[in-house]
Amino acid sequence: MTPMPRTMQTGSFRWMKSINKSIILNVIREKGPIPRAEIAKVTQLTPPTVTNIVGELLDAGIVVESDLGESTGGRKPILLRINASAFSVIGVYAGVDKIRAMSADLDGNLEGEAEVPIPPNPDRSFYIRSIIDTIHQLAAPIHHSGRPLLGIGVGMSGWVDHEQGISLSCPSLNLRNIPLRDLLEREFSVPVEVENGVRTLAMGESWFGEGREIADFICVHIGNEVNAAFVKEHSLVYSPSFTAGELGHTTVDIEGPLCGCGNRGCLEVFGSSVAMVRRAQEGLDQGVISSLNHHEGPLSERVLFEAAREGDEFARAVLVDTGRYLGIGLANIVNLFNPRRIILCGDLISEVPYVLHSLQETVEQRALATPVADVTIVPAGLGRNGGPMGAVTLVLMKLFQPQH
Repeated sequence: MTPMPRTMQTGSFRWMKSINKSIILNVIREKGPIPRAEIAKVTQLTPPTVTNIVGELLDAGIVVESDLGESTGGRKPILLRINASAFSVIGVYAGVDKIRAMSADLDGNLEGEAEVPIPPNPDRSFYIRSIIDTIHQLAAPIHHSGRPLLGIGVGMSGWVDHEQGISLSCPSLNLRNIPLRDLLEREFSVPVEVENGVRTLAMGESWFGEGREIADFICVHIGNEVNAAFVKEHSLVYSPSFTAGELGHTTVDIEGPLCGCGNRGCLEVFGSSVAMVRRAQEGLDQGVISSLNHHEGPLSERVLFEAAREGDEFARAVLVDTGRYLGIGLANIVNLFNPRRIILCGDLISEVPYVLHSLQETVEQRALATPVADVTIVPAGLGRNGGPMGAVTLVLMKLFQPQH
């Protein structure tokens, strides 16, 4: 697998100028306030090129002149910074049971939030309409404020063709071939970036979370599904059919329960939140002593979390068992890829400590000594905002990073 860049418009002056613009924008974002001469030095672009492009960025209002810098013998240089608060972007994380969104400025500072619940088994039209309605809740106040909306990012569960902006398949919702980019660009008249859920989480962590100071890492999301995203040199790694990272469909027990993919014993039927709840219910049905026996209503991961917090030994044992299975899967990743860092996302990790501790212990026991000594396994830094923040990052990446 190799990083897959967008199509290169070879020989296009307009394209080259766009690359240079992104390079300069990113230097100002990372190092600003910064003078023009320093931008030329860092980017190795000629001073006239920097001056011309900075002039365009000033005219567009995305860059502003700020304080004067320190003099090195002549006039004090004028410093440049990103005019972050003058523009907005929207990030949407389209999940199985809810759609969460946020608006932010160009520094990733939160401006607004919205959430729409999704009922079981929504049809295609309802789900699309729910995404659009969620975005409108945030786009309306942006429009009234007079700030330009620069773009919308969408993280979507399942397989996604990020190049075409199409949700290819979302097995958990039984939805296929949704042209999200085209639909949303027609509705909102701004550029739209679409990516799958775990890769969206990975980019949020790369820019604003536990991946900021490291170029290469693996991000794993544990929820209804178990998926991974690979980041190399700060960029996502793709496979030809966009299916890389299906960690949940690696086998951990050849005689295990039947998985939705048709195989038996996949990690997902042991380590997902759905599997955890199923295993707890089976224990209760067999007469296990637990406070959960007195719970009214359907069992859920939230109910398990609360019981574990209150000291229920059975609930804690179910969570520990889930962490053990996940640790087996991650030990395989450690042995295969020798990563420096694995970032874990999802409520199973953030809500209670039992899954994470059990997972870490299992990896230490089962992975080879040399690669396990290299790796750090940490919870995601962005918490419950990881999905929407990652979707915001998709837009910021398009703006600030050169598109090769």
